[in-house]
Amino acid sequence: MKLRSVELGLPDPEAATEFMVDIWGAALAERRGDTFYLRGSGSFPYLLSLEKADGEFVRSTTFVCDEAELVTVRKRSTAAVRPVRDVVSSDPGGGRGVIVELPEGELWRFLVDATEVAPIEGRDLPVKLTHVVFNSIDAEASGHAVEDLLNFRVSDRTKGMVFVRCNDSHHSVAFARAGFASLNHIAFEMKDIDAVMRGIGRMRDAGQPPAWGPGRHGPGANVYAYYVSPFGPVIEFSTAVDKVADDHKVGAPSDWTWPSNRIDQWGVSDKDFDSLRAAEERFRFLRDEVADPVQT
Repeated sequence: MKLRSVELGLPDPEAATEFMVDIWGAALAERRGDTFYLRGSGSFPYLLSLEKADGEFVRSTTFVCDEAELVTVRKRSTAAVRPVRDVVSSDPGGGRGVIVELPEGELWRFLVDATEVAPIEGRDLPVKLTHVVFNSIDAEASGHAVEDLLNFRVSDRTKGMVFVRCNDSHHSVAFARAGFASLNHIAFEMKDIDAVMRGIGRMRDAGQPPAWGPGRHGPGANVYAYYVSPFGPVIEFSTAVDKVADDHKVGAPSDWTWPSNRIDQWGVSDKDFDSLRAAEERFRFLRDEVADPVQT
């Protein structure tokens, strides 16, 4: 199973697309009506969709999987009486599967038979999404839910987050201990550290210093730089997240402590807590996407 894309609704997707293509470094895959699809250099048809809407919301987060994984997701979710709906994707790449509503309203879409595309060249293009982080009322319960319902696995716990994986990447998703439910941020996987640093330079040229970064996280050990995008959500340049084995030992908060005044491995940058927090509260979940639970 792999994290593929995030689907957002917002009032001005055209302006958001202009920023993401001209400054952030994504490529426009295609436009369908008032929805813009942005891709990276890898084989996924798109990583981020931006559709015109009256408000700001996360429509879905999409994973691609095989038939056996889809059967497991469907069987476990319906057994737990979670809202589940069959879906045929009309987005680039197509595919069929289910949308599952998690306990705090997150809508996760699981697709099989989704097609891929030929990779494209571009040293400053993101390759794919590294991870998506969600703010959570109860991050521990959210972590347990995706283990029980979706067969994900918790990789690490810190004072601030619960990290979960769906393959050998240390985490594809994390739940922040925020006390409310919303999108925290979207991380774009860059080719290497140089691509991250060039991205930071590009953003500085556009008058946008990082809200946090550059730095290197503890859990996952990925390099990062966070920004509050001009269209709302927090977005991240990231690279080099750890790979883990099936028998990976789950980390505890006590495993991730730093010296005073440091919040990552490098300790070279400050964090704009207030700006990040305000942005992290903006994009909530469109909970009316899934109707009644599927009856078995």
